[in-house]
Amino acid sequence: MAGGILGLDMGGKRIGIAVVQAGTTIALPVGMIERRNREQVLAEIQKLVKSYRAEKIVVGLPVTLKGEMGIAAGKLMKEMEWFRANLAVPVIMWDERLSSKEAERVLLEADLSRDRRKEVIDKLAAQRMLQCYLDHSANAQKE
Repeated sequence: MAGGILGLDMGGKRIGIAVVQAGTTIALPVGMIERRNREQVLAEIQKLVKSYRAEKIVVGLPVTLKGEMGIAAGKLMKEMEWFRANLAVPVIMWDERLSSKEAERVLLEADLSRDRRKEVIDKLAAQRMLQCYLDHSANAQKE
């Protein structure tokens, strides 16, 4: 991989951000975007793509526990059509089915306060989702 990969957990109010830098295989939680409007979100994502020299963006797709496209997934797919048309790098949708729940469990086990969990859960969910994508991609290449 010549460039990095950006991972986004697209929540309604906040977007968690994770990144895998070129030459590494570990996703790191790096921040959060507070949503105001889609143009502001696009500008911030474009800055991140440039800053991390990202070659692609992996966005968590909130499919149902049965693996089906529910209302939230359909809404996100429609929103991502606009982002794809305005970004210079490919956008890949990836099953994030349990990333937020897993992040919440980890933070509860770490005994973080509710306020502190709220501050970090989005970027940790993005990190978990992106790491799952990386692990799956690495395993697929071995086969």
